[in-house]
Amino acid sequence: MSALEPLFAPRAIAVLGASATPGKLGAAMTASLTAFPGEVMKVNAGRPDPDRGFFPTVAEAVRAHGSIPDLVISCIPAAVTAGAVREAAAAGARAALVCAGGFAEAGGDGTVHQQALAEVVRETGIRVLGPNTSGFLAPHARLTASFVPGVADLVAGPVAVVAASGGVNHALAFAFAEAGAGIRLGVGLGNGLDVTQADVLDHLAEDDYHVRAVALHVETAADGRRLTHAVHRLAAKVPVVALVVGRSDVGDFARSHTGALATSWRVTRAALRQAGAVLVDDERDLVDAVTALSRVRLAAHPHAGAGLVTAQAGPGLLLTDNLRSHGVDVPQLGEPTVKELGELLSDLTYLRNPVDTGRPSPVLTRVVERVSRDPAVHLTAVYALLEPTAVDVAAALTAARAATPLLAIVAGPAEQVRQARERLGEAGIPSATTPASGATMVRALVEDAAARSQREDATVAVPWPPDLPLPGPVDEHAAKSVLSSLGVSTPARRVCADRAAAHGALDELGGPVVVKILDPSVLHKTEVGGVQVGVRSHEDLDTAIDRMPASPALLVERMAEAGHELIVGVRRDPVFGPVLALGAGGTAAEILGDVSVRLAPLSEREAGAMLDDLATRELFLGARGAAVVNRDRLTHVLLALSRLVIDEAVAECEINPLRVLPDGDVVALDAVLLLRDPRDQGGSDDA
Repeated sequence: MSALEPLFAPRAIAVLGASATPGKLGAAMTASLTAFPGEVMKVNAGRPDPDRGFFPTVAEAVRAHGSIPDLVISCIPAAVTAGAVREAAAAGARAALVCAGGFAEAGGDGTVHQQALAEVVRETGIRVLGPNTSGFLAPHARLTASFVPGVADLVAGPVAVVAASGGVNHALAFAFAEAGAGIRLGVGLGNGLDVTQADVLDHLAEDDYHVRAVALHVETAADGRRLTHAVHRLAAKVPVVALVVGRSDVGDFARSHTGALATSWRVTRAALRQAGAVLVDDERDLVDAVTALSRVRLAAHPHAGAGLVTAQAGPGLLLTDNLRSHGVDVPQLGEPTVKELGELLSDLTYLRNPVDTGRPSPVLTRVVERVSRDPAVHLTAVYALLEPTAVDVAAALTAARAATPLLAIVAGPAEQVRQARERLGEAGIPSATTPASGATMVRALVEDAAARSQREDATVAVPWPPDLPLPGPVDEHAAKSVLSSLGVSTPARRVCADRAAAHGALDELGGPVVVKILDPSVLHKTEVGGVQVGVRSHEDLDTAIDRMPASPALLVERMAEAGHELIVGVRRDPVFGPVLALGAGGTAAEILGDVSVRLAPLSEREAGAMLDDLATRELFLGARGAAVVNRDRLTHVLLALSRLVIDEAVAECEINPLRVLPDGDVVALDAVLLLRDPRDQGGSDDA
């Protein structure tokens, strides 16, 4: 049995702060539980009235009712909550929902109240949802543990909502009801003192809740790795769609480019996608994606193709453009398919994909059937303005013996659309009302199929990490020596104690060379004038040294050939542990946000796919005559840094820039390696 069974499937409930006074939280909560089939006990320490069923304590209510509540719902002030929950646990309660605010989110005394409640959890083992939440709902069990008006009227369905906010939970519940996808379980976590997103996801994975899709709303995560493990486990059974809040977060990692690139928002999204979740950008897309996935789930496929049938060319082009701009394959149909379609449609229509029928017509069913049978098509989406006198679109699609799952986008008079969508939903066909919403649904189905296809090739090879320098500051030469031991190319270089040694290095290496200060305390040498390039002669060298600030030593390095540049780095995220980032060099990564992020360690397949995430990837694939990066070599560098950070002594490592040479190889032109204080090692940030 799931550890959260007493919370979400209680046999009896006690309401702390129950009231008969309209307008009070305890009164609203008690009223919401009217349909609950189990025992509901009313507890009011301030105004007990046993004759009317109000008892001073849970223990007194237990004696009167002859049963023990699995769940207590607290509607009392924060200052007295911890004591009341402790008493309820002593009386046998195993779970508590704490609705009141005034805890850590309020600061001051609220933090003390939350600490007191956390102490009760540690000492008694009672599971607590909240505090500061409007609760949860489980319509299939006739359980509405919420004081929000109207939520008790929501019908049961196949969708679960796991939201950081109780308000978001309820807003999504109403939105899913409007979309025709009812709620099976909707949970608002509030402050998340005890029960977290991972706990609820694990509960859904363990129990047969008849859930067919999960909407996950994330603001923060106390334990990032546990959250991703829970998503990975659940996504193997049902699709998970995640909306991560915090796009504007730029983090406070001024010491490195990697920290600036790998903000908590980016890391959270990347981690959830890596775990198998489908990512969306707003709540509208979340509702569309989950609604579609609650009715249809494609077979695992790395690049599922979408066949499009449109009864109106303009909206069909909007749909096609949206999908292609997001990387969804809209393949040309094979000649046999085109020939068959030509026998059904006029010469004026386009038949290659999308297939334009001109307008809804009685041949719609057969057109859809033929498109769905094309070998390149794994999902068939149909757009149509409703024209009942021409064809009943819902009936036509329902009658189609399609070889692939169907998705419909229908538009027209509101009532006609509502009825058509209801009939389509009854037939298991997801539907939308605009090309944008339809495209969101298609993308969600395709991305979920791709995520599942990648689960089978995620083996992480973890060799023994290399020898590292002794604890303390690490200069560029030492950092590059570590990278070289991992097979990362670095320029030929010499460490020079003085000017005379630098002149000797120039003679040995030959020009042109780069001269740098070698000081582990200076991480960004160019900002202090500590890098001079294009040094060819001894006169150039003297001039360069005179321009640079004083330094314990100099590094003279053979200058690499010109080429496009990347940034690669690993750091330890405080929530998710080791994180790897790849970005385009220059301003693209930091200003444009052109960066790919993964949790480390990662598989060879995941490392190889990071370049494809970049909007500027064509720069590294031969655009305008540029050198084509050797993807095997780039993957090797990514894996090397991924494996390096496995060593707990490593805090961060960054290659900036990583230059692409004319032969496609990549070379680390600058490197920073930061080691952790031994006293900070052995923590759980990379567990």
